[in-house]
Amino acid sequence: MPERVRSYRELIVWQKAMAFVTLCYRLSQSFPSDERFGLTSQLRRAAVSIPANIAEGQGRATSADFKRHLTIAYGSLMEVETHVLIAQDLGYASVEECAQTLDKAGEVGRLLNALRRSLPEARNRSRDELPDH
Repeated sequence: MPERVRSYRELIVWQKAMAFVTLCYRLSQSFPSDERFGLTSQLRRAAVSIPANIAEGQGRATSADFKRHLTIAYGSLMEVETHVLIAQDLGYASVEECAQTLDKAGEVGRLLNALRRSLPEARNRSRDELPDH
C-alpha cells in the first residue's frame, strides 16, 4: 500500500464488502421462513464477516495480521458463494439474482486479493533468532 490508510472505511474493498452485505441480506429476504435459522442465518453471518474482518485486520499492528484477516474475509466470501449456489439449487432465489450476487462476490474477491498482495511481506525469523524485548 503506497500510503497509510487512516481508517478501514477508506478502503474500497471494505466499501464494496459493505454493499455486498446489503445485497446478501436482500437476496435472503425471499428465503422460506423455516430457513431463518438455517441458510438465511449462515449466508448473512458469512457476509457480515467479510467487512468485519477487513476492518479488524486494518486495525491490527502488523501487515501479517492484516493479511491473515484478509484471508479469513476471503474464506467467508467463498462460504457466501456456496450458500448462494445452494439457495439457487433449492429454488430460493432466481438464477439472475444469484448470478448478480456471485458477480459482486467476484469483484470483492479480486479486491481482497489485490490488497493482500500489496501489503509488505513479513520477515521470517529463523528458529534460533529470539525476538527483541
